[in-house]
Amino acid sequence: MGLIENINTPEDLRKLNINEKEELANSLRQELLDIVSKTGGHLASNLGVVELTIALHSLFDTPNDKIIWDVGHQTYIHKMLTGRKNKMNTLRKLNGLSGFPKMLESEYDCFETGHSSTSISAALGMARARDIKKKNYYVVAVIGDGALTGGMALEALNDAGCSKTNLIVILNDNEMSISKNVGGISTFLTRLRTRKGYKKSNEYIKKFVNKLPGNMGSSIINFVRKVKRGVKQLIIPNMLFEELGFCYLGPVDGHNIEKLEDILTKAKEQEGPVLIHVITKKGKGYIPAEVNPDNFHSTASFNVITGESIKPKEEDYSKIFGNTLVDLAKKNENIVAITAAMKDGTGLTKFAKEFPSRFFDVGIAEQHSLTMAAGMAKAGLKPVVSIYSSFYQRGYDQIIHDIAMQNLPVVLCIDRAGIVGNDGETHQGIFDMAFLNIVPNLIVAAPKDFEELKQMLEYAVNLNAPVAIRYPKGSQSKEVLFEKHDEIVTGKAEVLQEGEDITIVAIGKMVALAQKVANKLKQNGISSEVINARFLKPLDTSTIIKSVSKTGKVITIEDGIIEGGLGTVVLESLVKENLSKSFIKAYGYPDEFIKHGKIDEIEALYGLNEQTISGEILEKLQEELKI
Repeated sequence: MGLIENINTPEDLRKLNINEKEELANSLRQELLDIVSKTGGHLASNLGVVELTIALHSLFDTPNDKIIWDVGHQTYIHKMLTGRKNKMNTLRKLNGLSGFPKMLESEYDCFETGHSSTSISAALGMARARDIKKKNYYVVAVIGDGALTGGMALEALNDAGCSKTNLIVILNDNEMSISKNVGGISTFLTRLRTRKGYKKSNEYIKKFVNKLPGNMGSSIINFVRKVKRGVKQLIIPNMLFEELGFCYLGPVDGHNIEKLEDILTKAKEQEGPVLIHVITKKGKGYIPAEVNPDNFHSTASFNVITGESIKPKEEDYSKIFGNTLVDLAKKNENIVAITAAMKDGTGLTKFAKEFPSRFFDVGIAEQHSLTMAAGMAKAGLKPVVSIYSSFYQRGYDQIIHDIAMQNLPVVLCIDRAGIVGNDGETHQGIFDMAFLNIVPNLIVAAPKDFEELKQMLEYAVNLNAPVAIRYPKGSQSKEVLFEKHDEIVTGKAEVLQEGEDITIVAIGKMVALAQKVANKLKQNGISSEVINARFLKPLDTSTIIKSVSKTGKVITIEDGIIEGGLGTVVLESLVKENLSKSFIKAYGYPDEFIKHGKIDEIEALYGLNEQTISGEILEKLQEELKI
């Protein structure tokens, strides 16, 4: 491990010289690769901030000074340098280290972040609180260039720029490149473009160079275009941030510790808000991640030598969704697909290739994506928006105000619904059913398996109303394979198995669990009626009431929060029919944030497995039924 062994706190780090810090950076990269290849996690972003993290903890007196990491998935090196390196083998495991900043883990984690674009707002709040309380410490927000597409980040920049508050914002830019030659030339071209007659002369030059022999003319034009891109990359950001009120410093090589420390020192000397433009490379130091950073954004365990995943990727709900949407789009030219920086994760890569003019990745801008979809629907298109469940929370007003209130036919595909596992609280998709259930005009459905997802998607794109379809991360059940797939009819449940002793109502992936529980109960002489709710809203109350009136007992199973979800709406229906005494228990997640761990570990922890549910039902019913 080399130098790493002697680094237990940032104070140890500050004793090193530049050469030793560079050596440490190399060691940290190797250690990080070894760890993430076994635990899985966010690799590319963490490899890209090794030197930046070292420089920050070297120049700032953490934890007195505050560093707020946007999104937070790039804090693995931060954790290793702040006393947690010996626990990194527990990363993202149940009761182990979180993959994001966690205040309970360390005093160096001063703010918890799991969604993007929040760091500047939080940092400005801390800086203003510091000033009001007359305290003295630095506040630093580290934000990626992708996160700047989020409206919240721009709102915060606008406010911070006019605040005159001492605040340092580090723009971690891993898309642009640095070229010393571009700076001077681009400045010259910027001045030239603002002159009267620039456009006219530009056209004249194009005509002239096109007459040059061979490929000489096109080569010159391509060169000029590249230089112009340099203008946009290096000059316009400067102008933008300066106009907002920031002191703009950079760009600086984010992998040169000495230059980073120099520019951070300059930033500490400035009064008012400062923005440092840092250029980094995603996946730095690991060729597979440098070449394909998207593949290593969030990865399962992998072979370090080949870069290939140890566990082969199975067919999952996202892929089924993407392939089905492609098939439907071939038949319906009005179908368009929209996502918010989640093309690969949501299964839309194939759609983007086959229908490039009908695919829209708007970046990290969930609110914009939803209102844009509303506009498209109003103009006669059939927009299908695919976003992770926990990120739909960011566009709640747009769902209510811009889609549902106008009853526009937008299809909301909710990926990663339910427990997602290792990413923990910030990413668990347990709230969508509860918060969507109260929205007027909105239909909320969930498929029990791949085939039902295909059915629901076809149903939704042919319906003139807003529809939300939620489905989980990963594959369908391998233990329960459903043969029955009734036609999808709005608000109509599906009775999968008739029974006499108890009604089991489930939705989405939990229908497979309901069937397993029913099979277990049957072995013990209890006859279960299994209902696939299909729709949370409108709920098929008539089918449920009819069943409960027969069996006299009912449980519900869902992979969401119980309050406001399936358990709540079924109980409300029973109360209206004076059948509330028939309600035994709602199985789902309680009113709390769910920690990280493997999906099956989390489900077992909350009693959402065959053994727990069937055991509890048997205990309750066996004495009553004299079995």
